[in-house]
Amino acid sequence: MVTKQFKGSSEDADLSRADSLAREIFSDIANKWALLITEALGDRTLRFSELRNEIEGISHKMLTQNLRLLERNGLVERTVYATVPPRVEYTLTEPGHALRVTIDGLCDWTHQYLGQIEDSRRRFEEA
Repeated sequence: MVTKQFKGSSEDADLSRADSLAREIFSDIANKWALLITEALGDRTLRFSELRNEIEGISHKMLTQNLRLLERNGLVERTVYATVPPRVEYTLTEPGHALRVTIDGLCDWTHQYLGQIEDSRRRFEEA
């Protein structure tokens, strides 16, 4: 990995680091699977197979990858029970619930403007 020398004040460096971190977090959570996982968990605790059944079209691999990203960012808590076979449950953390409020806002926006968006897409395709 190549690192660049930062030239500027420590305050500017902090802002640059925060901006970089924000972009990294957005990259982890702003994809369809992460959003659908967050929405599916809601106020519930679900096992892996229950989550997979809740989210149509998600593969085992994509669910695993996205759960790891959400856990890494502190949005999902993973609990493993020492049983045979092991039981693993997932639940949203406090920041995960806060993200869900934002996702709910996006869903509300989609429902409010769905007709206009569909009309715009139709006009665009006809042009």
